[in-house]
Formats: sequence, C-alpha cells, structure tokens
Amino acid sequence: MPSSVTIPAPNPEAPFRWSDIPPSRTLSWHPCYNGALDCARLDLPMDWVAADAGSLDDDDGDDDTHEGDPNERVILAITRLRASTTSTGKAKTLFFNPGGPGGSGIWALLDHGRDLQTIVGEDYDIVSFDPRGVGASLPRVECWTSARERLLWEMGDVGVVDAHDGVVYDTYARAVALSGVCERTMIRGGKGALLRHLGTASHARDLREIMRLMGEERLRYWGFSYGTVLGGTFAAMYPELVERMVNDGNVDYREWYSGGYVNFLHDADKVMEGFYTSCYEVGPLRCAFWVDSPEGIRQWLEALLTKIRVSPVPVPVPSSEDGGEETLPELVTYSKVKRMLSTALYQPLHRFHHVATVLAGLDQGDAGPYQTYTSLDQPSPPPFCPAAESPISSPSAEDNPDAFSAILCSDAHPFNLSPSEFSGYASRLITLSPTSGAVHSTAYLSCAGRTVRPRFRPPSLDLFSATEAETANKTASAKADTNTTANPDTDTTTKKMKTHFPILFINNQADNITPLVSARNNSALFSSSVVLVQNSLGHTSLAAPSTCTARWVRKYFREGEFPEQESVCEEDGGGPFNRVAFSPSFSKVMGGQDGGGGVMEGGDGHEEEEDDKLARAVDQLARDRRWGVKFGAAWYR
Repeated sequence: MPSSVTIPAPNPEAPFRWSDIPPSRTLSWHPCYNGALDCARLDLPMDWVAADAGSLDDDDGDDDTHEGDPNERVILAITRLRASTTSTGKAKTLFFNPGGPGGSGIWALLDHGRDLQTIVGEDYDIVSFDPRGVGASLPRVECWTSARERLLWEMGDVGVVDAHDGVVYDTYARAVALSGVCERTMIRGGKGALLRHLGTASHARDLREIMRLMGEERLRYWGFSYGTVLGGTFAAMYPELVERMVNDGNVDYREWYSGGYVNFLHDADKVMEGFYTSCYEVGPLRCAFWVDSPEGIRQWLEALLTKIRVSPVPVPVPSSEDGGEETLPELVTYSKVKRMLSTALYQPLHRFHHVATVLAGLDQGDAGPYQTYTSLDQPSPPPFCPAAESPISSPSAEDNPDAFSAILCSDAHPFNLSPSEFSGYASRLITLSPTSGAVHSTAYLSCAGRTVRPRFRPPSLDLFSATEAETANKTASAKADTNTTANPDTDTTTKKMKTHFPILFINNQADNITPLVSARNNSALFSSSVVLVQNSLGHTSLAAPSTCTARWVRKYFREGEFPEQESVCEEDGGGPFNRVAFSPSFSKVMGGQDGGGGVMEGGDGHEEEEDDKLARAVDQLARDRRWGVKFGAAWYR
C-alpha cells in the first residue's frame, strides 16, 4: 500500500535566507520555507567547455581574454517539493522550468508547485532551480548598481514604437545604450565572465549535472514557454537521456536560434479576435465594451486608440481636501493601453472581462478602472537604495528582466539591423499583429549593441539551424498569415533527432506569443513526437483549465501513453466572459464575479476522485497563474 506523509504548505514568508545554506559541489539538501521544501546551493563550473575538456586551452582562434578562469563558478539555487505519497520507497523526480528566459523556478515552485504535483502524481518529487544569472543563483545578471538607477532609466520610457513619428528611432537608441550599460555594469562588478556562459546550452548542461548528482539516470521534464527551449536544447544535446518530456507553449527552436523573430506573433491577433467574438456573444450585461457585432467592437477599439493617441486620459488625482493622499498626475497614453492589451492576451480567461470595463471607462474619459486594474499587476516602486549583492532571502518576483535579454542574445544570432532596418522589421510585426507587434518588436531589439558572445554552443544544436532561404521563407509565410509547419512525412530536408522516449508537445489553439505552428515545427525535428492541441486562448495550456489536457500529461508521465497526433482537448468552463477566474481580491475590486474554485457549469462533471483532483488543480493553476504577465511587455513569457 502507498505510504503518505504530511508536508506543510510552502510559505514564502517563512524566515529563511539562501545565504544560510553553504554552497556545495555534492548537492546537499536543507529544509527550507517552513519545512515545505528542500533547498540546496550547488557549486558548478561557470565554463562547461573548459570543465568538460579538463583544460582551458582551445584552438578555436577566439580571443579568450575573458574566458577560462578555473576558479570562476556559479552557485545555483535549487528547490525540491517532496512527494507526499510513495509506493516503492523512492519517489520519481520531475524537473520543471516556468519560462522566461530568466524565470525563477524557486518562485514558481513556491507559487504553484503543489498543483503541478497533483497533475503528475503525489508520488513525484518536483524539482526546479533558478538558472545561472537568475534570482537566488549567483552571480546574478544585473544591469544597474542600484534600484534608483533602474527606476530613473525606466522613467525615460519613450512608449511603443508606433506611438508617434520618430519613437522607433528613440527606442533603437535606448536599446543600444542599455546594452552598453548592462555589459559595463557586469564587467565592472567582476561578473563579466558570466555573460560568456549564459546560453541555454549552459543551462542544459547545468541540468545534466543536477541529474547526475541526484542519481537520476534519465530526465523527466515539464517546460513552459522558454522552458520549451531549455527542454528542446537538452533533448538535442542528450537525446538518450530523455525519459519523459512535455514542452508546453512552444517557442520555435529554429526561430529562437537562427533568427527571423516574426513567427512568434503568428496567432496573437487570433487571441484578440477571441475578445471581439466572445464579448459580442455574451452581450452588454457581461461585456462592458459591447456593440452589435464583433467587427463593431474591433472598430470601436481602433477609434478609441486613435483618440487616446492624440488625447491621453488623465488619471483622477485625489486632493487633500477630499481626505485623499496627494499624488503626482498621471496620463493613460496610447502606449499604456497597447501594453495593457498585449498583456491581456496572455490570460484571456482572467483579463478580458476586466479589460472590457477599462476600455469602456476610457472611452468616457474615466481612467479610474484602468488605474484599479493595472495597480494589481504593478509592484510598489523600489526604494532608492543600492541593489543588494548578497543572495536574496526569497525570490519575490517571477523573473529577472535583465537576465531575459542576456540569455536571449546569447542564443540568438548577433543583432545587425540598422535603425532604418529595425523600423522596417517593426512595421512587419505590426502588420502581422496590430495588437502586439509594436509592443513585442523590442524583444529582439534588446540585443542591439551587445558585444559579448557565448563560448558554449555544442554541434548538436545545429539541429535548430536554418538556412537563409528557410528563414526568409518563414518570414514571408508569417507575413502572409500561413502556417510554416514542416511536414515530417514529406519534408526530407528536415533533420530528425531520436530521443530515448518521444516528446509530447502541447500548445493552445491560439497562443499570443508561442503559436501552435511552433509546436508543429518543433515536433517535426524529433522522431515519433506528438502534438496535443488545447482548444483555448492564451499563453501555454495553463492559461485555461483543461482536465482533458491534465489527464494526458498524467498518463504520459506515469504510463508512457500518448494521445493521437493533433488530438484536441477542450477547456473546462465557458471561456472568456463566461467564467472570470481571477483571484477573489481582483474580481472583488473590479466588481466581477469569481469562478468559485471548482469545475464550472458546462464542464464534464467528473465523478471520479482522480479527475476531480485534476480539475481542481488546473482550475487553481489558471486562477493564480501570474507568470509571464508581470513583465508582459517582454517577449516569450
């Protein structure tokens, strides 16, 4: 009979400091976070090329001035949520990565690790870590020497690239300046070597070493968003070590490594179309931005954006005479509304209902609903004090925005677009996605001006290389809104990698940042892999609850069972506007109705205990899932 143990709920506020754990080269676990988790700080080589070769010498002809100190190390912060039941005495281990790049695995495990464990099985240990350069791992990627510097820089934000004439060139100049600041700050702080060793290949090699020290022969892995890049990279480098791998919300591997950076917005406005359609279908009582057709709603929004571009809406400022606290005046600008809309596409189930209320208010010149809505996503302003260099006591944010660009640009081809060429690139993205193109055009731009290149790029990653013709064709296809899927049955030029066990790729029917076509493209690179489609909107399958998807994930990890190729799972509940699944505090302050925590009317009405647990877990994940939204103006999140 399975034995069970009682494990307290994770408590991020429990007294705990990562610096109290001594780094070790043997992975020594310590109880942490009120005893709910195990934590370790693992001391690893910064330069895996040198460490694996046993020497720092190479003959690649590169300037190794900033490479190759055998004493340079990274300290990874690692957490484990222990299994609560076991039947064999030894729990299986599932590794997961929440995305980013730069996402904190520690934050994610604290926030929703228990729900992921419910899906795969309570006899699994769930392990995650802050990748090198991120969160509680040291050294961290930090572009500024103080929070004050960062805040002052952000106050100079010029808006999205199509806000006004010339903004695109200001944006370009700021990106180059920021890249220079980031590299200089890291070098002057004695952390410049880290920039040479931040590529995803180094993260995959770190993961391999964690496995080795834990005695794990093969990898069981669940990755979301950028986590699919880490998963695919590991599978390319160590195909024989893949025991199970679920990649959910797929970044196109070839686009990530080879350039183009257009296909990622392929489905963004399909998600926005879901706003127009679902708002119209539920009627004016449930959607405050309703008119008598989806096209009418779209035209109303376009007119509102045109009006706000010329006449921003002032936020009401309380006066001391009214008993309120005096605050600085603020405007709701075109750029702020565009960023709000782009962020909403990540989580339609959470956000469409409230965004409709915000838009209706702005149309009437009332910025109050906007202020209420956005204040719950925005952290309090940081104190004007130096940024701490010691390990943080607990990752308080879901990711590190400085690490995002550093990792992306380590993997990407060098950025070589001129200002006018970038303007053309941004225009192409805006044509492809009027909703998100202007916001997300700056992701690749964040590589402008970066000079440090990665040292570690294994030949196995040539699997993800694309010829110039393929990249050009992908860009042209994306502009024409056509799928760029490779057909594994007819495309003899597609390279195949055979993993020990086939990979399961999961994607929403319409994902605003990692489209379904990317899952199909990735699957075409790996033999016998399968694509499972969830018929929902938003970023990753966790944007909407689907007990069907959770069942397949559980069967895949536990029994090695697959759905049929391109099988479709429906979401639970009625979709945007029919079910508001935000946190109770958010729904209350916005005047909405909360979903209640269970399976909503219109679901499958599961009777079995296991299905009920799965339904509750996916409901909670969709309800509380914040990752990818706090930095919603960034790219693959």
